[in-house]
Amino acid sequence: MPDFDARSLELHEKHKGKLEVRSKFPLRDRADLSTAYTPGVAAVCEAIHQDPSKAKTLTIKANTVAVVSDGSAVLGLGDIGPLAALPVMEGKAVLFKEFADIDAFPIVLDTKDPLEIIKTVERIAPTFGGINLEDIEAPKCFEIEDALQDIGIPVFHDDQHGTAIVLLAALLNACKVTGKKPEDLRVVINGAGAAGTAIAKLLRCVGQNPDVCVPVRDILVCDTKGIISRQRTDLNNAKKMLLIYTNRDDHTGSMEDAIRNADVFIGVSVADLLNEGHIKSMAPDPFVFALANPKPEIMPDVARAAGASVVGTGRSDLPNQINNVLAFPGIFRGALDAGATRITEHMKIAAAHALAEGVEGLSPEKVLPASLDRSVAPRIAEAARKAWHEMPV
Repeated sequence: MPDFDARSLELHEKHKGKLEVRSKFPLRDRADLSTAYTPGVAAVCEAIHQDPSKAKTLTIKANTVAVVSDGSAVLGLGDIGPLAALPVMEGKAVLFKEFADIDAFPIVLDTKDPLEIIKTVERIAPTFGGINLEDIEAPKCFEIEDALQDIGIPVFHDDQHGTAIVLLAALLNACKVTGKKPEDLRVVINGAGAAGTAIAKLLRCVGQNPDVCVPVRDILVCDTKGIISRQRTDLNNAKKMLLIYTNRDDHTGSMEDAIRNADVFIGVSVADLLNEGHIKSMAPDPFVFALANPKPEIMPDVARAAGASVVGTGRSDLPNQINNVLAFPGIFRGALDAGATRITEHMKIAAAHALAEGVEGLSPEKVLPASLDRSVAPRIAEAARKAWHEMPV
């Protein structure tokens, strides 16, 4: 097996990172210079001054996304700071370009203060057509994203919503291959951070028709202290908000109590959390989406041997990879093409359905397209674009 660590270090050192800037304008002679810069550029400046909306057709704002992070929750590495986060943000920018032809640029911020992050994004927003928030720890990621929804361009925290969109698509197709109905499912989510919260929110609207909101039967969310319930006195505001649409019967207890007779387990937590006994305690033929990386909450072969009908992880070397790259390039492509000012719940649900419908050869081992499937982003982009025009609020 290749040594990806050594190979990655070698290539990053050789190329000094993964990105470069190239001019779209030729500079062969003085006429070219006068067109790209002074005096010709003054006409472009005046046009935008008279009509600011022309920035979207005359500048890079038309097709540029900022990938913004404070480095407080990077991959499985945790709070490693902005400099150490920069290679990940560069990688995200490469994925934007590769899958959706979007020019993305990494912006790492030397502050962990949510108000400072909000102010900084507001100040740089004129340059960009969208903002992708990345690897910012919960619960402040919720505050930051919510505060930036009215700056005139889409702001999308991918760790939340990208994961939720791909997970919903996998869940829809797991139902198709097993004959189960989404609205009959009792779901347990272990992990109440950014991804777990967004998944819980999106599961409020499932079903085969993206225009009809049908919630799953019930959702229980667990943190390190067990089921998030109304009986707990240690909940922060983000966890209290979860109770608006989860745990309708106010169950209490441990994660083990929650998973008993559940139809679906979704893990966004820690490795080796589950064993065969946990899976056997679930309802017949359960779905298990164990997304801890690099090692999942339970390995797929163990889960299947214990009775799981559909299993997914976050790993590329295992079937049914829940990978955000299946969602965020297309979502932003559609938002930019639509001239959207935000990314709505309707756009996210439409994206999940478009992703689910794009799987050929659907089976329990294939409920999602491959992460490198180049047909995914255009399909999601069109679904998101249409959803914005159909329901732009």
